[in-house]
Amino acid sequence: MLTRIARIAVGRPRLIVAVALLLMILCGAIGATVHSNMKSGGFVTEDLDSVQASQYLSEHFPGSEPNYVLLVTDPVSIDSPEARAAADAAVAALRTYPEVSGVQAYWTSRPDLKQALRSKDGNRALILASIEGDDAELPDRAGKITKALADHDGPVTIEAGGLAATFSDINTQISKDLILAEAIAIPITGLLLALVFGSLVAAALPVAIGMFAIAAALGILRVLTAVTDVSIFALNMTTALGLALAIDYSLFIVSRYREELTGGSTPTEAVIRSIRTAGRTVVYSALVVALSLSALLVFPQYFFKSFAYAGIAVVAAATAAAVIVLPALLMLVGHRIDAGDLRTPLRKLLRLAPREEKQPRQTFWYRLVTAVMKRPLPIALATTAFLLLLGSPFLGVQFGYPDDRSLPTEVASREVGDVLRTEFDADMASSATIVLREFRGGPAELDAYARELSKVPDVPAVLSSAAVYRNGLRVAAGVPEMSDPPAGAYLSVATRLDPYSDAGRDQLDTLRAVPAPTDALVTGPAALNQDSVEAITGKLPLAGALIAITTLVLLFLFTGSVVLPVKALALNILSLAATFGAMVWIFQDGHLSGLLGFQATGTLNLAMPILMFSLAFGASMDYEVFLLSRIREEWLAGPKTTEGNTEAVAMGVARTGRIFTAAALLMSIVFLGVATSGVSMMKLFGLGCALAVISDATVIRGLLAPALMRMMGTWNWWAPKPLAKLHNRFGLHEADDDLPAAHPTLEKTSA
Repeated sequence: MLTRIARIAVGRPRLIVAVALLLMILCGAIGATVHSNMKSGGFVTEDLDSVQASQYLSEHFPGSEPNYVLLVTDPVSIDSPEARAAADAAVAALRTYPEVSGVQAYWTSRPDLKQALRSKDGNRALILASIEGDDAELPDRAGKITKALADHDGPVTIEAGGLAATFSDINTQISKDLILAEAIAIPITGLLLALVFGSLVAAALPVAIGMFAIAAALGILRVLTAVTDVSIFALNMTTALGLALAIDYSLFIVSRYREELTGGSTPTEAVIRSIRTAGRTVVYSALVVALSLSALLVFPQYFFKSFAYAGIAVVAAATAAAVIVLPALLMLVGHRIDAGDLRTPLRKLLRLAPREEKQPRQTFWYRLVTAVMKRPLPIALATTAFLLLLGSPFLGVQFGYPDDRSLPTEVASREVGDVLRTEFDADMASSATIVLREFRGGPAELDAYARELSKVPDVPAVLSSAAVYRNGLRVAAGVPEMSDPPAGAYLSVATRLDPYSDAGRDQLDTLRAVPAPTDALVTGPAALNQDSVEAITGKLPLAGALIAITTLVLLFLFTGSVVLPVKALALNILSLAATFGAMVWIFQDGHLSGLLGFQATGTLNLAMPILMFSLAFGASMDYEVFLLSRIREEWLAGPKTTEGNTEAVAMGVARTGRIFTAAALLMSIVFLGVATSGVSMMKLFGLGCALAVISDATVIRGLLAPALMRMMGTWNWWAPKPLAKLHNRFGLHEADDDLPAAHPTLEKTSA
């Protein structure tokens, strides 16, 4: 099939390029508004107790669970006439929106309850409301309401916070970050490609394919939003992945094309052979990446499913661009692939000696790997110990649900959240709500339950229909609307603790342990976090098993060995463990928070390590496939001895080392562009993926993998006879018997 595609590209290159250009324009136009159709949530499912409690409140006690907070600030006093007038205007404006209910304000609350809505210094007070809507409607509605309220002038300021405003700000921030990330990544990758290839023409081809992949990714995402829920967080990852893979795949194919031209092939022969060799490996490695991402489908949350759908689609787009559009471009370029040489004038400018092509055995990578394989055991032990040391902080990982602290400090919802956490007796946005569905008891039972709840440490107050309690003492009358005999009742439990901290989780467990008059469901940040973490971790073994099994099977079909797939799986897990440990040290413990511009909360968002694992694991296997393909070529062409294995490893790394390093650097730059995001979880994702790619392409491929392959010797290529026969029949082979062998001059390394 690849031969047919290559011959079509050779025969009709202008038609293919014209169709690709039209598709890129069409996909770009379709995907231009994708961010407005994506959703901010997706971390929970409807079967969780906390979600059922929220739905019950929405149906039977609308407005009882505020998700929108207005912080009113007056530098003189919150009781000033100016503050009262501004608050009254804001309340009146909120009540004009049909989707807003349960509006409560400091100025209109009962005297015995209003102090909870007033800051300690008396200069700030709150207006609480509930905005109805799903994950797509909620941020859009909150954004419009906030924009309307922002027109207020005068010394009194009004800022919007709470869950709804936070989602709206995250959507806005991610959309801006995407533009910045692409503005950083594309020019830098273009410059580095020019330095790697030494040719503006050769460098322009991967960039062109990358831009096609980005446009295709946006179009694919927009189509997906019409048929399923897609998380806004998938936007940055999908475009970054499309750009990274497109450049990666193009880099390998263009390098092979230049190698073939150097060996004396015509452009037609070079294109066909490049697609039959490097192109086949590209398709195979893309299959590995896609299957790694498909493991996310086992999670019920649409946050993960949307990454799987979008990731698989963009991998397919990048692969199609590399094996269909790129060959056509190569045919149009022909021998001009080396036009626009930058390195020669730069060397003249810097008065350096002319660059000489090196034989593989003269390269740095050959010398490095040869030195490593002379001392394989100590190097393997030292490298493994180093990676385990880096990974050790992951043993103390704590997971938390994302909140406003994911945003930069200058964003309004983040500022409101910081004020709620520090300047009020209780963080109203962190309160727990306990739902007693179909409660039929009397006030005495509710009264006793509220009293016991208020005795839980760090609970400043419990509000119920019976009374308000503090430390087991009744301090105010209750709110009758919190109980409705046919529907049941609910209680609001305030807290002084961070709901995602160990203390917050312990407090939640204590609240749930208090005997209730009927079945009780708890909702709120702490309950949502605990329920979602348990739901996600319950699927981790299945997802991990699927990734491991598919990886082992695919690598066996590619190599014919049962040893190399196990080795590759172990090394990838070791590399990712080191990366995860570094992420805990940086983001959970906050050691580089000042440098990177984020606030450490003592937790990591559980979704990010899972996404990083799926993506970085696929990228690592991507490199593994390319490396093993060249090592296997050398092994098949040489003696089947220990010395032959050693030389095959050294030559395979020598032929690919420079390209791997360049590819890893380029991919890491794309991910570092994502790390410039103002949203801390995207910053973690981008930096983590970049570190995983760099460590895998250097420490693993340059040190640990060669050392282990040297120690295993000819056992690297072992498989039981039945499996060997299976591979001979169904295995994938890159070598092509019907094509002429590479010319002797191919001993020179590719640029």
